Amino acid sequence: MVILGIDPGLARVGYGVIEVAEGPQGRPAGGSQRLLDCGMIRSDPGRSEGDRMVEIASDLRQLIRAWRPDLAAVEKFFFYRSSTTIAVVQARGVLIMTLARFRIPVVEFPPMQIKQALTGDGHADKEMVLDAVMRELELEHPPRPDDAADALAVALTGWFQR
Repeated sequence: MVILGIDPGLARVGYGVIEVAEGPQGRPAGGSQRLLDCGMIRSDPGRSEGDRMVEIASDLRQLIRAWRPDLAAVEKFFFYRSSTTIAVVQARGVLIMTLARFRIPVVEFPPMQIKQALTGDGHADKEMVLDAVMRELELEHPPRPDDAADALAVALTGWFQR
């Protein structure tokens, strides 16, 4: 099974693709997840919001075609009072819509649930989450950029919560 994890944003969308092996009756098989790809979708800040949304959707379609995920796990937006809140929520909508067009099931998790799933502590700091991602995927070096590492945490949570 291939899982695409997404850390939404307007300027930067983190993504992480993992492959997991299912045991009997679709249950997770221990130590069975591996990193396939991770990175970031960037949108050009010099373009209009609409054009940036088209850019995000286009890049996500390319990822979907390349990896053919069976499941997408998306971080739920945690509301802050900032001038970019609406744009980020709109970009998240574009991501969800694009996944729906490819008929990819989507699961969503708030940040606390992701931290809880990976570390056992819903208030874990970024370093603890990163350590858990590296341990679970048996990585020697931290995935970069940070948005990609966050997306891998979301993908792993999607797997663990099955």
